[in-house]
Amino acid sequence: MGGTMNNNNLKMGLVLAIAGAAFATSAEAGGLERGGYNIDLLFDPSTYAIESSATYVNPQRELNNVRDTIPINPPTGDGNLNNRPSNGISDSEGYWVPRIGMKAGFGDSVDCMFDYSQPWGAHTNPGANWAGANDNVETKIKSSSYATTCSYRFDVGPGQLRIIGGGFYQEVSGFQDRMALGNLPAIVGTGIGRLNLEGDGWGWRAGVGYEIPEYAVRASLVYNSAVKLDDISGTLDLRQVPAGGTLGSRITDVYGSTSMPDSLEFKLQTGIAPDWLAFGSVKWTDWSQLQSIPFCPVSTRGVIACVTSSAAEATSLDLLYRDGWTVTGGIGHKFNDKISGAVNVTWDRGTSTGRGTQTDTWTFGAGVSYAATENVEFRLAGALGVLTSGSSGVVTQNGRRFGTRSSYDFGNDFVGAISTSVKVKF
Repeated sequence: MGGTMNNNNLKMGLVLAIAGAAFATSAEAGGLERGGYNIDLLFDPSTYAIESSATYVNPQRELNNVRDTIPINPPTGDGNLNNRPSNGISDSEGYWVPRIGMKAGFGDSVDCMFDYSQPWGAHTNPGANWAGANDNVETKIKSSSYATTCSYRFDVGPGQLRIIGGGFYQEVSGFQDRMALGNLPAIVGTGIGRLNLEGDGWGWRAGVGYEIPEYAVRASLVYNSAVKLDDISGTLDLRQVPAGGTLGSRITDVYGSTSMPDSLEFKLQTGIAPDWLAFGSVKWTDWSQLQSIPFCPVSTRGVIACVTSSAAEATSLDLLYRDGWTVTGGIGHKFNDKISGAVNVTWDRGTSTGRGTQTDTWTFGAGVSYAATENVEFRLAGALGVLTSGSSGVVTQNGRRFGTRSSYDFGNDFVGAISTSVKVKF
């Protein structure tokens, strides 16, 4: 391995820099992923540790050649928006990803971690004045996750094996605005309808880890279960859409169900020379379970099944995702007793399948860790990346056509991120 590396400051300084660089590059991942899951704090050798972090991500996706493709059918159709701007449409919004965690060791074998995070989210906001407003004016999804994860470790060969398990409770909420009456006269209202939703559920995780501290070796494989949102509640607000069929001019209580995805992640790091560390990870996320999510009036519950294309379906969120894959690799280095750094590159496979803007993403990150004292460490990380080009239009799935309201193209766009954190251990 190029020499003995039994200095905890070396190991933990590099781990912190690695975590910062890797988190900054993975914040703009596929599907609805924001911060995802992170249990690295569980491996901290201190008896007690508290860590908080905040990451800001700034994706700059722009849409071009936008075309309103829905048939014109006033007064009940969506109208024709092709006289509105169709190029240089800013689709994405910047966002913050907070995280706080606390770790405690119990005896020589048991460690537990308690953390709050926001693993899922999305925010697109092209506004009402563009050719695709029939498809989206603004969509925002947010989440909160409260988790407990514990491990039991024991000697195996030259290192220690960990058995990992835990559970988490998640809350997910959001809304979508879209134009529902197009260019009809203002006397009928703004023409914008809103779908408000919220739901919650429980999940669990299980995994194994193996460490050889002498050589800064750590390997882990962790599975996170799906979170079933069996009872999503919300409202369909069409008060600004007086001609919107039987549900127009009023607020209708709606319900639905879906699941946030399960995932499997493998992480590996190892010392490669004195003061040098290599690391990498591979993660699979089951985003393909999020396809078209129907929502139906509460009044139809128990009468007509709320499934895609059923007579009860009032509206839907059409995501049509495929599974996500994220691969990261990098190098860390200890410069001196106080400063360590890391660089990495991440590839994230796009989850869009012909509808939406989630194509492959390449990001390059760097992080630095500063040990201010024996008990306090700071880290700063940043990332620059490319959101690759593509197009969005009609997709046919199980005989049903999706993405019929608009079509558009997008080029290679920029994404940037910066992450900062502080850790106190004792």
